[in-house]
Amino acid sequence: MAEQLISTAVHHTLPDSYVRSEADRPRLDEVVPDADIPVVDLANPDRAAVVAQIGAACSSHGFFQVLNHGLPLEVMLAAMAVAHDFFRLSPEEKAKLYSDDPAKKMRLSTSFNVRKETVHNWRDYLRLHCHPLEQFVPEWPANPPPFRDVMSTYCKEVRQLGFRLYAMIIVGLGLEQDYIKKVLGEQEQHMAVNFYPKCPSPELTYGLPAHTDPNALTILMMDEQVAGLQVLKEGRWIAVNPRPNALVINLGDQLQALSNGRYKSVWHRAVVNSDKPRMSIASFLCPCNSVKLGPAEKLIGEKSPAVYRNYTYDEYYKKFWSRNLDQEHCLELFRT
Repeated sequence: MAEQLISTAVHHTLPDSYVRSEADRPRLDEVVPDADIPVVDLANPDRAAVVAQIGAACSSHGFFQVLNHGLPLEVMLAAMAVAHDFFRLSPEEKAKLYSDDPAKKMRLSTSFNVRKETVHNWRDYLRLHCHPLEQFVPEWPANPPPFRDVMSTYCKEVRQLGFRLYAMIIVGLGLEQDYIKKVLGEQEQHMAVNFYPKCPSPELTYGLPAHTDPNALTILMMDEQVAGLQVLKEGRWIAVNPRPNALVINLGDQLQALSNGRYKSVWHRAVVNSDKPRMSIASFLCPCNSVKLGPAEKLIGEKSPAVYRNYTYDEYYKKFWSRNLDQEHCLELFRT
């Protein structure tokens, strides 16, 4: 099965299994370039202003970039470098890690869900469970040799940032700073190291089609040299152009549910290009499977009835993986 990996060969033509129908193509010439995605400087000493900026971004875009976020630059650069080194491994080495089973805690795979999809996506990815680290790191790739140490350090830093952001995101809703910890618990952490090789026909396929994230919060480190992330805003796709040393934050479905629809988990996608490969590292903070989810009680009232019913994350995640990635917003299945 590992021959399905697209990072093991150079492709001069796009295989038919990646070609989207005419109505389902990225229409790259219609994308709004250099769009005004909110940017928040976390070094601003005026915390109230930062909270207000984040709240506005969560309501309007569901996406924002953060500067001066506290992740050491050397940690970010090392993570990106070792990710590139991993995807340069020999096909034989990568074949040892390949799996198309979404239940596996560590797997190298391709597209999104090759077991059930009819059209594939131009992406290979390494999926890692990251918390608690001591439990999962022994299963991570042993090659390249620095991989485990470098990615472990990055995971720890990203987790700390995630909980700092949670505090500001939740205060913007008028809830207590520790509300997330009380309701979502310890939280799991996953990572997807995404590799999008050069594509012979980028106008015919996607790296990942339009989707929302099923988790609570996503922190994305993008390739600063190669753009590819796009966000849907008011019916138009807008490019998210990487800023030096910035990280992209996007809200997952669980924060939209918790906010009773005030905050947005918006459609986004990854497109590819014919000139350069692209790498991104996405870190996901996720509720534990048994946690009860739904709108915060304080945000429900006579004038704002509950938009979503209560459910567990296990129930939600199973629904998400049972569908195609670009079907209707999974939260629609949980509306009251």
